[in-house]
This record gives sequence, C-alpha cells and structure tokens, in this order.
Amino acid sequence: MTSLSLERVRKSFGKHEVIRDIDLRIEDGEFIVFVGPSGCGKSTLLRMIAGLEDVTGGDLNIGGRRMNEVPPSRRGVAMVFQSYALYPHLTVRENMGFGLKVRKVPKAESAAKVAQAAEILKLDALLDRYPRELSGGQRQRVAIGRAIVASPEVFLFDEPLSNLDAELRVHMRAEIAGLHRRLGNTMIYVTHDQIEAMTLADRIVVLRDGLVEQVGTPKELYENPANTFVAQFIGSPKMNLLPASSIGGNLQLAGKRIDGQTMFGMRPEHLQLSSQADALLSGKLVASEYSGSETLLHVELEDGTIVLVINRAQQVPEIGAAVNLTIEPSLVHVFNDGRAV
Repeated sequence: MTSLSLERVRKSFGKHEVIRDIDLRIEDGEFIVFVGPSGCGKSTLLRMIAGLEDVTGGDLNIGGRRMNEVPPSRRGVAMVFQSYALYPHLTVRENMGFGLKVRKVPKAESAAKVAQAAEILKLDALLDRYPRELSGGQRQRVAIGRAIVASPEVFLFDEPLSNLDAELRVHMRAEIAGLHRRLGNTMIYVTHDQIEAMTLADRIVVLRDGLVEQVGTPKELYENPANTFVAQFIGSPKMNLLPASSIGGNLQLAGKRIDGQTMFGMRPEHLQLSSQADALLSGKLVASEYSGSETLLHVELEDGTIVLVINRAQQVPEIGAAVNLTIEPSLVHVFNDGRAV
C-alpha cells in the first residue's frame, strides 16, 4: 500500500491552465474519488498521477518519492480506462497476462497471477473466451484483472462504468468496493456520477475548473457542504437554494448571519408537506414524479421559484393544488456569498 501527495500541482496546455495549485494527500489504502462536472480536470489529474500527462508545476509524490519525471511503468500504478481496451484476437487469459508477457515475466509466475486475479473477479470459467463472447460487465472485469496482475501499489480508475447500463453499473460498483476490501490497495477513482462517488469513496475530492472545492467523507460533504456548488453537486435530487428574501422573516436561525445576500439550502428529502397556513413556504404543485417508494414533487412558489420535495407518504396532492412546506430549522444550510456559514 502506498500514500500519495500533490503539492501545488499545476497543469497547462499552452496558455490554458486546467489544474491549478492542487494540494492533496491520499493515505495508504484509501479509496479516493475525484468527482466534478465535465471539464473540471479530474481525468487530467488522474492521468498526471499515472504519468500519462506531464506535470507543469509542483510536486507529485508516490510512496514518498517525487514522480514528476518518472515514466509510467516505474510508478507502481495500474489504470483501468473507460474503454475496455481489450485485444479482440486474444483470449481473456491472454489479455490479462499480456502486460506480464511484455515484461518477460516467467510463464509459470504469469499463469499463477492470472489465475489468482481470475479467482478474485470470478472469471475462472471465462479464461478461454474472446472479448466478443463477453458481456460489458465481464469485459470490464477483464480490464480490472489486467490491472490486478500487474501487482500495482495504486489502482487508478477513469470512469470505468460509463459504458454500462444502469443495472450493471450498480452491480459493478459493489464488485469494485469488494475488490478494495479484499486487496486493500490505494485506489483513485474518477467519475462525474455523484452516486458512484457517495457509495464508493472513503473520501471525495470535489473539483471545479481545475480547483479543489472540498475534500471529505461522503457524510461530511452531504451534511456540511463548504459552498453552494458542493451543496448542489452532492445529493440527488440536488439541494434547493432559496434567497432569504423569498422566505421573509419566517425562518430564524440562531447564530447565523442573515442579510440580503444570504441563500438558504434545503434538501428535498428534508422538506415536509404541512397543513399549517403559516408554514415556511407556500406554493402550488406543478408536477410530480412517482418512483414507487417515493414521489418527487415540483412546487412553484409565488415568485416562480421551483422547489423539489421528496414525499414518501401514500397520498399526494393533485396537480395545481395549493401546498405548504415546512422544515426542521437545524436541517437548513446557510450560505453568504456562496460560502457556508
């Protein structure tokens, strides 16, 4: 197992700076997820760790050694890409052992490593098949197996589940989490899907425009977002943000500075329908989305703002009905100038 540290790491393509002075430490055996919108720099940062992109500035250390100029093959990392990148003319066994063959690892040792990885990933019965004979999930397991046989100290995953359907993504998430528990290696995983980030990570690194917005456990980011960007990126459906002016003086929060720039954050699952006429928010129901265990309500306030509410009750108001909403004050997030207070 190996720790990593990034010290004021920067990356530029010409005059365009895509990674800006990132400081980050990743401990031995951690499962770290880089998450953020498209173009935020998460895949570029992963490729810098792998050695596939040069570091423009700062220091990248793996296992206490500076790696800025060290070639990828000597960094002790293995990468699993979004595309499976399997050789179509090679069997599963040959695909998994190809890197070992290139490095002239003895055949007996290579066969043992492939067999061990196949057992971990439940690929034993598929070793003599070709990629065209496999499902998408099986192909992705082969790609992961190819990384395992390299015996890396650090696993890097670049959106490995993006090409899979929704049901298979859920299954593969569980498999990757189980793999981390069994192997104990440091793992860094890139995704734009915050559900993947929440379910897999020991800690999440939220990126935007090449900068780290916040680092923390899934629970820390959900319960204490540092700013409105993190507040709306983490959690599904996203947090409602309402200006203080839309609520008036109905919400009193002890110890919180509230002024004309204040925004209140309320998660849809924390808002409740209320029969009280003097409830915190009032509006009309303009849409509802039934999903079995719950219904997502779209409530339009008097100023036209749409508020999302998760309703788990059996009865749902009719479209167009007037509704009142309330929330426990301790669950309200307060932001001034976009930052949590």
